[in-house]
Parts: sequence; structure tokens; C-alpha cells
Amino acid sequence: MNMHVAVQARAHQLDPQTQSFANDVLDGLSRSPKSLPPKYFYDDLGSELFVGITKLPEYYPTRTELGILRARAGEIAALIPPDAALVEFGAGATTKIRLLLGAHKVTAYVPVDISGDFIAAQAEELCADFPELAVYPVAADFTAPFALPDDVRELPKVGFFPGSTIGNFEPHEAADLLRTFRDILGQDSLSQGARLIVGVDLEKDEKLLVPAYDDAAGVTAQFNLNLLARINRELGGDIDLRTFEHRAIYNRDQHRIEMHLVSQRDQTVRILGERFAFTAGETIHTENSYKYSLPRFRTLAEQAGWSLQQSWMDDSGLFSVHALQAS
Repeated sequence: MNMHVAVQARAHQLDPQTQSFANDVLDGLSRSPKSLPPKYFYDDLGSELFVGITKLPEYYPTRTELGILRARAGEIAALIPPDAALVEFGAGATTKIRLLLGAHKVTAYVPVDISGDFIAAQAEELCADFPELAVYPVAADFTAPFALPDDVRELPKVGFFPGSTIGNFEPHEAADLLRTFRDILGQDSLSQGARLIVGVDLEKDEKLLVPAYDDAAGVTAQFNLNLLARINRELGGDIDLRTFEHRAIYNRDQHRIEMHLVSQRDQTVRILGERFAFTAGETIHTENSYKYSLPRFRTLAEQAGWSLQQSWMDDSGLFSVHALQAS
């Protein structure tokens, strides 16, 4: 971050979480091309919108992964040590974790998400359905190191990272993230046994990919634009959302879907006293979603200190779930 941006951000009295958001927004919009980290999609409204996205007919990843988890729950559960703690990184709705909990008796569940209120509500519902399960919600940015609750530190731990979130990171960042998970799951005397179950979206035709990120109902567009609305709500921005448009494209050379917010006119917006000029057609790059082949993901995992135990795919080869063990 440049010095001027850092000073400007500190000039406002913000709580630490909002301060971090402000720093990243001021920095990202000062760059060329402009960009914003996708982790900030997930305030309470963004989390609700994403749940809506997962139910859309165009959005194949969730229903395909759920199909894999339902069909292979027993096989996946067999790789979970007895009396383990399940740590879900970026926990949202509990639909997927319930499939594993129903197939294996674990001691504790630790949902981790940046939206504390959302996961607290989800945890309350889970406790009602699994009264013998100890649930310890953690409000944290899972992309950075954080401490696990004391009550699970000495338990064998299995990480759960479903969806295609791993694809939101640049490949080198994804490797760093997997190393961070390995370190977090190793916060106990049984670190040699750390395991991770991760969902990975696979390469496929862009005719199927693009609609999944630009649905006919416009829910993904609302999700993307909510990032600007959040800037207005939390950072006092004056962005007119009507002057930005959602766009999703497939970058074949980079093996990724890109999401952008496109300025529809020349304009200047203000955030925390800073001015940011846009020309018509200029974009804010808000998200990547990388798609992997099985060999490329195996290589990524091995670079991050994990060995691949087992992989599962749907019959159409759209999505994959992998069981990794710390090597």
C-alpha cells in the first residue's frame, strides 16, 4: 500500500476489521487496473446472496459437489479420524457439512468465516439438529493465520474447504493458502495427522462456465454490485451503483472466469475523502475463479505440503472433491 493511502485510511476512526477493509479498498482502487479482494463480498447481505446463487439453475458447482458428497459421504468419512474436530474454512450454509456429520461422529465442529453474525446463526441451527456436537464458531479471515479454540487444540483435525473457493486465488496464493491451512490444522500434538477435504472446480466449456457467473435472474450481478454498496455503507462512499454493470468473462489462457464491475460512464467517486476517477468502460476486477485439471491440482497440493489421498468426481467431470493429508 502506498504511504498516502495508508495515512488517509488511518485518519478515520474505524474498528480493526473495517480498517482492513478500508485499506484494501483505497489501495485496490488506486491501482491500475483497479481491483478489489473477493473476500469482501461476504458481509451478511453478500453471504445471503451467495446462498441464492448456489440455488440457481445455471450454477452447477454447488449441486454437483453436493451430489459427490452424498454419493461418497461414507468413503470420505472413513478418512476422518475418530473423535476429530472438523474445521470449515469460509463456512456458510451448513448443507454440505451436514452430509459429513451424518456419516461420521465427530467431537467438534469449528466454522470459520469473516461474517461472524452469519455463522453464529448457522451454528445455532446446527446445534439444534446435532445436540451432541460441540460447535465453536470463529469469526476470522481464514486467509490469514488464526488461533483455534482451546477445546479443539489437542484433537485430530480435518479441514473442510468445499465449493470452488480455492479457485478465487492466484495459483501461488492458493498454494500459500493451503500451507496456511496445514499450519492451522497442525496446532496440536497430532499435527502429523492433519487432513483436508477440498472442493475443486474442473476445466470445462465456457458455454457452461459463463452463465454460472452471469445468471439470467441477475443474482450474481447483485452479489458483485453489493461490494460497491458495502463500500458506501461502511466507508461512506458515494458510488452510484446504477453507473456500474456486472460482467463475467472466461480467460482461456489463464484457465479462469473473471468477474468485473464496469463503469458505464466517465465519473469520479469519493471514499473516505479520496477521489477515484473512472473512464467509461474501465473496470474493477473483483474476482477470479480458476478451473483446474486433476494433475494441476495435485501438483499445487504437493507444492503446499499435502499429499493426495483420494479424489472423487461426478459422472460428467464437472467438479471434484479431494482428500489431502499433510506430508
